[in-house]
Amino acid sequence: MTISILATQQIVSAYAAAVQAKAKSAISFVSGSLELARANAVAALMMWLQALAMQILALTRASTSVGADLDTWMADFGIVVREAAVAATGTVTFARYTATLQATVAAGVTIQTADGTQKFIVIADAAQPSWNASLNAYVLGAGVSSITATVQAVTTGTAGNINAATLTQITSAIAGVDTVTNAAPFASGVNAETDTALLARFQLTLQGLRSGIKVSAAAAIEALQQGIQYSIVEDQTFAGAVQEGFFYVVISPYTAPLGATVYSAVDAVRPLSIPFAVYAANTLAANVAATVTAQVGYTHAGVAASVVTAIQNFIAAIPLGSGLLWSQLYSVAWSVPGVAGVSNLTLNSGTADIAGTANQAIINGTTVIS
Repeated sequence: MTISILATQQIVSAYAAAVQAKAKSAISFVSGSLELARANAVAALMMWLQALAMQILALTRASTSVGADLDTWMADFGIVVREAAVAATGTVTFARYTATLQATVAAGVTIQTADGTQKFIVIADAAQPSWNASLNAYVLGAGVSSITATVQAVTTGTAGNINAATLTQITSAIAGVDTVTNAAPFASGVNAETDTALLARFQLTLQGLRSGIKVSAAAAIEALQQGIQYSIVEDQTFAGAVQEGFFYVVISPYTAPLGATVYSAVDAVRPLSIPFAVYAANTLAANVAATVTAQVGYTHAGVAASVVTAIQNFIAAIPLGSGLLWSQLYSVAWSVPGVAGVSNLTLNSGTADIAGTANQAIINGTTVIS
């Protein structure tokens, strides 16, 4: 769709033409006239409304949103996040005129460019031969006149990409060290991801959603219907044996038609020649027993029935693959109005928790509240 943008003079001209068309005699729009003043006032208002309309239209599309507004678009999809700026890093040479005694350059020492605009900090780098982790410093041994150390820009972005031989001022006191310089330029600093780059990466991410990755299978399943609980397990069989290059999907609740539908959906996005299977979740019944007492004004039978309902609803809401803590059931029971006490609570005849596994769905067994 093409949006026609009118300039102030175009609006004034259109206003004048419309007024004149309705008038029975000639209307003067000369400079200083009331009609021209009215026309200019209308044009100013129209320009403001036009700007608002354009701003709203821009915000309705990711491709025309910018800055923080584009970030909110990305956040709605939960797929990509704007990549932060990267601080430039590089190596410098610390040197001294007298090398009689040992000297150290500790991590955290600061240096800056000759013009003082860019500041850098010494960072740990185990790849440097002179780095000593126990001292948290680079060491110039006795008789050593110079060492190489790694530094990082204090300010992120391309501002830290400096020319060679410009990082020459030591701004921290370093005993026994006299000079510093960078033999090579720094080029690793990167500004925060631009709107254009973010949009391009977002489009690429969307194109890759049908590739053979775990999220592709998850998206395919979630697109089928609401309420499907699933887990995806890689490089092992349903029984737990290692089988590289194989994955399986567990779903709950399971029906044969739903299993077939899930299989078809995942098969459409799986990598070529990669085998997989779809299984029903193993079910483990949670049998609960407890004794409750009722507060004054409540009947014991009514409170006990409410506790049964609350516990069963809680267990029914446990996601596939999650466990059940014995102590959680106390909280559920105590949350019921009218409960004055809870005792003798058992889960499957004991007080042990039920551990969660990817293949297991915890379901309601018997719930006896006396």
